[in-house]
Amino acid sequence: MSELRQPPVGGGFKKILYTLDTVRRIGLTKSAKALTSHNTCKACGLGMGGQAGGMTNELGEFPAVCNKSVQAQASDNRAAIPAAVFEHPLAEFQKLTGREMDRLGRLNQPLYKAAGSDHFTAIDWPEAITLASERFAASQPQRTFFYSSGRSSNEAGFLLQLLARLYGTNNVNNCSYYCHQATGVGLGTTIGTGTATVELADLPGCDLIFVIGANPASNHPRFIHQLKACRDRGGQVVVINPAKEPGLVRFALPKSPSSLIAGGSEIASHYLQPNIGSDAALLAGIGKALLELDACDHPFISAHTQGFADYRQQLENDSWEAITHATGITQPAIMEVARFYAQANNAVFAWGMGITHHRHGAENVEAIANLALLRGMVGKPSAGLLPLRGHSNVQGIGTIGVKPVLDRQVFANIEQHLGVSLPTSPGLDTLACLTAAAEGNIDAALIMGGNLFEATPDSSWAEQALDRIPFKLFLTTSLNRGHVHGVESGESLILPVTARDEEWQPTTQESMFNYVRLSDGGIERLDNTRPEVDILSELAIRLLPECPVDLTEFKSHNSIRAAIAKTIPGMAPLADIAVARKEFHVQNRLLHTPQFHTADGRARFVAHQWQAHRQADHDYPYQLMSVRSEGQYNSIIYEEKDSYRGTQHRWVVLMAPEDLTRLGINGGDRVDLCSRHGEMLALEAVPFNLPPGNLMAYYPEANVLIGREQDPRSKTPAFKSVPVAVAKSV
Repeated sequence: MSELRQPPVGGGFKKILYTLDTVRRIGLTKSAKALTSHNTCKACGLGMGGQAGGMTNELGEFPAVCNKSVQAQASDNRAAIPAAVFEHPLAEFQKLTGREMDRLGRLNQPLYKAAGSDHFTAIDWPEAITLASERFAASQPQRTFFYSSGRSSNEAGFLLQLLARLYGTNNVNNCSYYCHQATGVGLGTTIGTGTATVELADLPGCDLIFVIGANPASNHPRFIHQLKACRDRGGQVVVINPAKEPGLVRFALPKSPSSLIAGGSEIASHYLQPNIGSDAALLAGIGKALLELDACDHPFISAHTQGFADYRQQLENDSWEAITHATGITQPAIMEVARFYAQANNAVFAWGMGITHHRHGAENVEAIANLALLRGMVGKPSAGLLPLRGHSNVQGIGTIGVKPVLDRQVFANIEQHLGVSLPTSPGLDTLACLTAAAEGNIDAALIMGGNLFEATPDSSWAEQALDRIPFKLFLTTSLNRGHVHGVESGESLILPVTARDEEWQPTTQESMFNYVRLSDGGIERLDNTRPEVDILSELAIRLLPECPVDLTEFKSHNSIRAAIAKTIPGMAPLADIAVARKEFHVQNRLLHTPQFHTADGRARFVAHQWQAHRQADHDYPYQLMSVRSEGQYNSIIYEEKDSYRGTQHRWVVLMAPEDLTRLGINGGDRVDLCSRHGEMLALEAVPFNLPPGNLMAYYPEANVLIGREQDPRSKTPAFKSVPVAVAKSV
């Protein structure tokens, strides 16, 4: 039988040494300047930097730095890619791994690839801007789309969506449609707002934190400090995740000598490992247990909610036999967690894409909200709902309107404030834009940041869809595989942009706690990059010569912020942030009192038929979820190995020891995975603590197995519930 190796501990001295080695590679002067400047961290949305200083979080805690911050700074501090590199044909770039692409260096010159050409050619900025404006001017607006990652600033995002709409299209979208869009939809139906109800300052007052479908040890390392602090004050941390992640069991916090000396601190007090895709059943089980324990907050439910009767009936109808069969979790284990929840005074529910990346992602989020409402854990200090956002400004990008459907009030505000008419035809979400491209219905696309190719499921299809777009304009700090795959047939123009801390004017970003921070920019590294706003404003001026708005004003970030303050609810303090330098929470987002942003002011319970969520597939009997490694950030691969899971490379599948034994496979053997959409051959089989029948493989490599099935409400693809078959490689 393949046995599990002794799991490593998250964090620890090795991470300190890795950080020091990375800092040395950057150079002490450069790294100190980058990490201490008044700029927001470009990694996760947890919140670090801004006017408090680069290594200080929203609570004023110092140092609040993590490996992701250092890795991102190392990438930004790379030298420019030598011109000789572009003498190589496209086919040679396509052979590079994600890590190798990142290590090429920074882009410092506009690059153009002609239709049908196999080479990039350096061109100058005037030629590049002229080319981009001519191609979009020659396209019908409805046959274009505009996309932004969460790396960009609020200023660039607002100008991007305004440019697109004044140009004539609502095909405006962002990376949240591949991550937390289901959160926005699910929270919108239950509490009337789509973001966190708590601020960072609420966490020190809670005595129970649920971490559901997330691995903050790898993806939000600074959040681990909040989990340990909860345990230190006698609170509980309940982790719900199919995989027993070592960093969520024990974590040696680098800034805690006692934690380092002890070989790590215990993080999870309880760890439930449900089958992939059974989260709604497990959450219903906890709710059912609370009913049986008579632990519901009935005065809160009566005064501040609706829909409880239907939800209670659903829980009563759900049998324990069905719940335990679906989840693989015993009734006593579920009851134990429910008892701890029943005893908690202030509970916070945090979740990640293990909840949203399913065909029923929005329902999963509603199920979490149901549990919080059962005990009145929304609408008071130190308790509430906390989606763990991945990218550092993905929430801000959504706030300022980079989405296909603007809120009615925002739509009206923009038209009134700017004296313009915006298009009313429906816009397409991210995957829908690529579907239109695959059907030959997209002529041009502007892709600002990110790696749209590797972020998209069904890799072969995604490459073909992108390749059918005749003209693609990329704005990026460095090259990734999305710039060299899906570009063979058409024209591509790649423009080098400044990193956040290199911006010529201050910019703003929004954390997952609805906190808007100001970044000064101002660091000089390269001599031929331009800010995104500089590029977008010039493109807008050329594309829209008859526009009633004086678009030259939007070269100024102050002017853009003034427009945001006038048009986006809750963002009024943005108008003078560059002068007052006062960072702020977006107004009317935090819920410290039970005043919900619904039509009647009440939160809503939502009953579900979760039994239909997971259906057996006899041809593909295993459930696969794609995951990120400790050595990556979104689709950026910094390191091939995953020190927390003990894997040395990324071409692996992590399997339960029981499954390996049943299939006659030993750890280290090569196996093939196949789905209805693709195959991965000769993967190394690695024993890992998973429930039998559940597998993990790394994203984005596993995208070749993942189809385009999506949550019909949020349009989020099902990256984490993929039926697959396993066989020993021949």
